Amino acid sequence: MTDAIKIDVWSDIACPWCYIGKRNLENGLAATAADDDAPVVEIEYHSFELSPDTPEDFHGGEIDYLSQHTGISAEQAREMLDRVTGVAADAGLAYRFDILQHTNTVKAHELLHFAKENGKQLELAELLMSAYFLEGKHVGRDDDLVALAVEVGLDEAEVREALSSQRYRAAVRADQEQARQFGITGVPFFVIDGKYGVSGAQPVEAFSQIARQVWGERREVAETADA
Repeated sequence: MTDAIKIDVWSDIACPWCYIGKRNLENGLAATAADDDAPVVEIEYHSFELSPDTPEDFHGGEIDYLSQHTGISAEQAREMLDRVTGVAADAGLAYRFDILQHTNTVKAHELLHFAKENGKQLELAELLMSAYFLEGKHVGRDDDLVALAVEVGLDEAEVREALSSQRYRAAVRADQEQARQFGITGVPFFVIDGKYGVSGAQPVEAFSQIARQVWGERREVAETADA
C-alpha cells in the first residue's frame, strides 16, 4: 500500500484566488479518481494572513478596501473584482463581492486549527470560504464563527473556549513562520509531497497532472523496495 500524497496548502479565508485554487485542486483530484491506480491524497490547510492589519469590522465595500489598501482607483478595483468573479465562475463559484463583509481572519485561522484537531478542518475550510465569498457572512467575530463551526459538527462550548482563550494563536503564527522560511509571499501556495511547490490558483489539469506524477513516483519507490 502506497502512502497518501500529502498536500499542504497555505491560504487565507479572505483570498479570492485561494478559494478558486481550492476548488481547482479538488476538481483536479476528482479527475484522477477513475484511474486504474488512483492517487490517494491527504490535504492540510495552513494559515496565511494577506492583510493582518484589517479591523474586525471594516466599514466599506470591497472596492473601498482595495482602493484604500492598494492605492488603485475605484474603477481599477471594480475591474479587478469583475475579473476574479469571472475566473471564480469558471470554477463553479458565484462570488458576491457586493455583499462581502471584509474582516480580519486570524480568528478564523485559529478555528481551522481547532477543527483540524477534531477531524473537521476540510469541512470548515469550505464552509468559511463559502460563507465569506458566496453568502456575505461575517467570518471575523466569535459568535459568527461559532455558528459556522457548529454547522460542521463541532461543539459550541469548546469552540467558544478555543476562540476566547486564543490558544491556537501560536499555531497560526507557526504556520506563518514556516511560510516565511519556505519563501512563500503570496497565496494560495501548495506544497506537494514536501518537495514540489505550486504557486497560485492553477488550472484543474495542472493539479491532476502533478497528482498522477507524484503518485507514479511513489509507486516506483514502493516497487523498488519490494523487489
